[in-house]
Amino acid sequence: MIRIGQQFAEERRRQGLTIAEISQSTKIREEFLRAIERGDFKSLPGSSYAYGFVRNYAKFLGLPVEKSLALFRREYDEKKNVEILPRGFTNPREYSITRFKIGRSALLIFFVSLVVLFFVIFQYRSALFNPALKVQSPAANSTLSSLNIEVSGRTDPEATLTVDGSQVSVDDSGNFSKQITVFPGSVVIDVKAQNKFGKTSEVKRAITVKPGY
Repeated sequence: MIRIGQQFAEERRRQGLTIAEISQSTKIREEFLRAIERGDFKSLPGSSYAYGFVRNYAKFLGLPVEKSLALFRREYDEKKNVEILPRGFTNPREYSITRFKIGRSALLIFFVSLVVLFFVIFQYRSALFNPALKVQSPAANSTLSSLNIEVSGRTDPEATLTVDGSQVSVDDSGNFSKQITVFPGSVVIDVKAQNKFGKTSEVKRAITVKPGY
């Protein structure tokens, strides 16, 4: 089916006319005349102007005005109906690209959110977890011959550490060491570490002390 723009272009060329000549005679801008010939009605300033341009163009070329307007009206309405449809129906490739971009953006947001979540957990891990606490000496259930016992180990550098209720300093790496004096017999050494959020870890180390053993 021949389009109105194609009909105008063929008649213009048959008469040996240029777009510039028609523009000068009809006072219609050249870009609008080219848009009509291409069927690119979206480039026209509006439907009322478009009807007037088509009418004057048809009249200038000596084509039936009402028939030309009927063809234009049908094409114009078809284009409006197509534009109402979702893009996926009119341009599947563009729709696929859009879906790809949305999917990639969602994936990026997911990873960024994951990184932020891990960062928050790392920063506030003290509020969520008990401080790490490891007593290296004395060994559990060991038998010692000295009344002076070295209690050593490792914990969170920011934790408050106590051995049998007495506070013990912790270095920047979390290491601690404390000399305590015990009585002979079965002894339970109580080591506690508490962070600033009140989370507590506790190790009770049972030993046997036998002087001269």
